[in-house]
Amino acid sequence: MFRNLIFDWSGTLVDDLGPVIEATNAVLAKYDSPTLDRESFRRQFRLPYSEFYQELLPNVSIEELEAHFRPAFDQAKTPVTILPHTKEKLDWCKTLGIRCFVLTSMDRDAFEKQLDEFDLRHHFEATYSSVVDKRDLIHQILETHQLNPSDTAYIGDMTHDIETARHGGVASIAVLTGYNHPELLATVRPDITVPDLAVLRTLLDRNSRKNQRPIATVGALIHDGKGKVLMVRTHKWSDLWGIPGGKIERGESSIDALKREILEETALSIDQIQFVMVQDSIDSPEFMRPEHFILLNYLAQSNSTEVTLNDEAETFQWLPPEDALELDLNRATRILLEEVLRQNILPS
Repeated sequence: MFRNLIFDWSGTLVDDLGPVIEATNAVLAKYDSPTLDRESFRRQFRLPYSEFYQELLPNVSIEELEAHFRPAFDQAKTPVTILPHTKEKLDWCKTLGIRCFVLTSMDRDAFEKQLDEFDLRHHFEATYSSVVDKRDLIHQILETHQLNPSDTAYIGDMTHDIETARHGGVASIAVLTGYNHPELLATVRPDITVPDLAVLRTLLDRNSRKNQRPIATVGALIHDGKGKVLMVRTHKWSDLWGIPGGKIERGESSIDALKREILEETALSIDQIQFVMVQDSIDSPEFMRPEHFILLNYLAQSNSTEVTLNDEAETFQWLPPEDALELDLNRATRILLEEVLRQNILPS
């Protein structure tokens, strides 16, 4: 299942086709150019929209056209509406911890107004609007937010959206609720095509249940050899305190994975590594999304207490284990810490 979804806006999450056609015809009429009916517009309109207008009004600058288009859009009689299933799809993403973004060519002021009008702002980690050619920004979005392309999909209703996804190396999902006709979208061969967001949700949900396997992870209770242990607090675990660690990569031993994860998350090198226990964490309400983790828990020593956290944690503490037990710990960390004390294997 995808962990990151980048959404187009117009025709994907909201229906603004009516007012866009009204505003486009107002611009065309101003220059005595033939207007377009709905079907003609859907077959001819394309992104970047500068190319569309260059074809119809070749001697008019895009700046001049936009100066006419914006007020005509605001005065359109046809309202902008949220598309069916939009809120349900976004709520589903939030429940599963899927990171959501918007990449749209829509005018920034109009987009921001709609974002608040439909109460959708809180669903998105970041939004990008007024983007003439989305291909120019897709790589920046992936890099800025550290999105793995193999875990990411771009969802849109136009051929340009599919081309943008392909340009960024992410999966392309076409929805048939917007501007381009199905036969036009088919020419660019989207990875997935769905009639609407409800079908997409069902499809992804089914694939998620079918393909999901328990995830093997490693984590360590790190001590300084002098009686103090390291605790970190992370948003992934509901801002509770815990230990650093992460997933084992394919072809990697558990010890190598532990050393790598600790170094990445804390900049600490560890030795004196000792296996303590294994735990199951199945859809823990403390974690940011439903997951089945197999937690391989270790005890390890660091010769340094100079911690540098990456973006997975907010803060850290070195403190005696008895004091650590007084923190608001996630359940798995509390069980590990109590087991270490029970076995009396922590150097003092």
